[in-house]
Amino acid sequence: MLGSAALFLGLVAASCGGSGHGGNRSSAHSTSTGAGRRGPTTTLPGSHETVPGTAGDIYAADGPNQLSPVDRDDPYLIYVPESAGQSVDIISPKTMQVVDRYETGLGPQHVVPAWDLKTLYAANDLGNSLTPIDPRTGLREGPNIPVADPYNMYFTPDGRFAIVVEEAKQTLAFRDPHTFALIKALPVTCPGVDHGDFSADGSFAIFSCEFSARMVKIDLSTMSVDSYLDIPGSAPQDVKLDSAGQIFYTADMHRGGVYEISAATFSVVGFIPTGHDAHGLYVSRDGKDMYVTNRGSGSISVIDLATRTLKVTWPIPGGGSPDMGNVSPDGTVLWVSGRYNACVYAISLVDGHLIAEIPVPNEPHGVAVWPQPGRYSLGHTGIMR
Repeated sequence: MLGSAALFLGLVAASCGGSGHGGNRSSAHSTSTGAGRRGPTTTLPGSHETVPGTAGDIYAADGPNQLSPVDRDDPYLIYVPESAGQSVDIISPKTMQVVDRYETGLGPQHVVPAWDLKTLYAANDLGNSLTPIDPRTGLREGPNIPVADPYNMYFTPDGRFAIVVEEAKQTLAFRDPHTFALIKALPVTCPGVDHGDFSADGSFAIFSCEFSARMVKIDLSTMSVDSYLDIPGSAPQDVKLDSAGQIFYTADMHRGGVYEISAATFSVVGFIPTGHDAHGLYVSRDGKDMYVTNRGSGSISVIDLATRTLKVTWPIPGGGSPDMGNVSPDGTVLWVSGRYNACVYAISLVDGHLIAEIPVPNEPHGVAVWPQPGRYSLGHTGIMR
């Protein structure tokens, strides 16, 4: 399998990178763990008894290398879905190369860690299926699971439900998190529903609706729509709650920045410009910063969560299209897909320099970095708490 992967990727290496660089582009890998290392936290609680968030810092369990006993021995790998194909590519951070590639289903959009950290799922929206992946081996685990239109997938903080985001069907499907049997299909008046996050107390979630310039708030106790929030002229994308559990940050492609939405009032309370086509949002291991991928600008912006201000923007040399990914277990590297440059970028979170640019074909999209610190996963590419 490795040999076929290497041969296939050799055909696309020349197209990787906005500046026309061929093959891998890499520099010395940083070993710094960065500022703000946290102390030890408790281990993974029992199923369905999880406290949704920690008062004052919902990411307190997500510090550098604070891995759960469930995933601490899983190999450190990068899982890259080819959204315009039907395969997932596996990158080794040690060699900065693709080491495996296997078929999943048509149109894998995101690789999603399960709530219990035991399985990764490639969400194949055009293939109407989920491909289970064993993170202990990095290999496929059994046949595809039939699921309608899984553009994205989340898990409720208590672990009781998977929420399959049926973007084309404008539906949030509450399913059993293990068998994926349908429990309730919730239609939303929200074309382009695709990304979301959960409140600190686990009582509600909000989702973005890319094609309708609005957000939707979901009451998780009743699995019903609570309300909508219209943001005229927007194209909202990724959603991420701040460490204090007070502000939902929402990336907006059209305005080129992030909206600040109050968790208490479900209203817009601010906006921070970052760059054209702001897209993905990721919190630093110390919970102090948020990284924003600006897909149209080819850059990464850093927001100070305490002051709610822009600290710095790091351009990718030659430009690029940074999309979705996650932070390395030690917190020193941001791994994101270069969706329209046939690449995956490894970017230093110490100083923003480009560590590596690795060729992956067919519009790489929702990259999963595994394992991740934290007690449980809320889904997407690895929202951990």
